[in-house]
Amino acid sequence: MKITVLASGSKGNCICVEGGSGTILVDAGISNREILRRMAEVGADAGNVEGLFLTHEHSDHIRGVDVFSRGSGVPVYGTEGTLGGLMPTLKKPGATGLHAMIPGEAVECGDFMVTTFHTSHDAAEPSGFCISEDDVTVGVCTDTGMVTSGMLTFLRRCDAVILESNHCPVMLAEGRYPAFLKRRIADTKRGHLSNPAAAAVLRELCADLSHAVLAHLSEENNTPEKALATAHEGVGLYAGNLEVGVARQHTISDPFEV
Repeated sequence: MKITVLASGSKGNCICVEGGSGTILVDAGISNREILRRMAEVGADAGNVEGLFLTHEHSDHIRGVDVFSRGSGVPVYGTEGTLGGLMPTLKKPGATGLHAMIPGEAVECGDFMVTTFHTSHDAAEPSGFCISEDDVTVGVCTDTGMVTSGMLTFLRRCDAVILESNHCPVMLAEGRYPAFLKRRIADTKRGHLSNPAAAAVLRELCADLSHAVLAHLSEENNTPEKALATAHEGVGLYAGNLEVGVARQHTISDPFEV
């Protein structure tokens, strides 16, 4: 599989996963035009997309869903809560094929098997995904305030992960955000994963991973350098065996293959 993070952050998210014969997207939080442009830039054929999988219904994850799905006929997958939150944004709901997923169960999409699992965020029914083709599995776990033991059970299946590393706790505490927003971001039940929390997850997983991408970095309360340094410190002796990258908001991240 070839994985490219087309966009990641509070202004829009989209991940492209290319398999042997087809492609799936995770989230479409940038415009349809930008999705197509960025896919073309990395040589990914939008005509090969077989499914669009949504982590949750916040606008930075669904902004491009309506136009993309109606224009391509690509089916849209998500939990019932996520699809319920998506519905009001669709101009012609009947023109979009919606498929509800049950957390813990896998659905077949082309040659892919995709399993969803609960995450911890202030959305109706947010989820992460394990995306498998043949004997390779990639995990997507973003927009979550914590990673539970149950979530780790799914992520331990993975050969690579795209993992939230949203904020540096010191930068958040000392930054200019109002107190209520700082509390929301730091809330483990409904917020975003911090750099140290992401590093702790990688420490649990790193023995079996070849690649990790740190995602959904705050432009206000984090830097790529801080996120990477904390992650490398967390994985310790495994740092030489694990390739760790950072996903960006405004530029396409370097693709990687597993």
